Amino acid sequence: MSSIGFDPKYLQGGDTPWLPFTPYNADVGIKLLHVDQSRGEMALLMRVPAGTFLGAHNHRGRVVLYTIQGGWRYMEHDWVARAGDFVYETAGSRHSFQGEAGDDALLFVLLDGSLEFLDEAGNVAAIEDWRSMLERLNAHCEETNMPVPELSEFPQATHA
Repeated sequence: MSSIGFDPKYLQGGDTPWLPFTPYNADVGIKLLHVDQSRGEMALLMRVPAGTFLGAHNHRGRVVLYTIQGGWRYMEHDWVARAGDFVYETAGSRHSFQGEAGDDALLFVLLDGSLEFLDEAGNVAAIEDWRSMLERLNAHCEETNMPVPELSEFPQATHA
């Protein structure tokens, strides 16, 4: 029996670079793992130095977060997500991200749709989505003479 479809996408840890999340905070790192352009989804790691404030933003799609290390919170809520904690956000959420004191936070994130970063008056100042993240990745790879990793395609199944 032959297999149809696609093989799993496999990336080694060094296949994708850490990108500074500028202009919001250059100390925050984003590591793109997968981009589904047709569904507007991204899988990524986010590294946030302890105590770092990332700012207020709206979610236009769901966000699923798993905390690997450290701690973080949304200023609008009374909980702190720590290593092993899971957070599921619905579309239409608004939050202000804050890294907790102690260890840097490391999160695995699944993100659908866009993030709207807000200015101090609550107006949309910038929109981030899979397009802007791929632009950030391409620019970083060009600046550092690194090959751009393929994050959208799956290999065609080759085994029988």
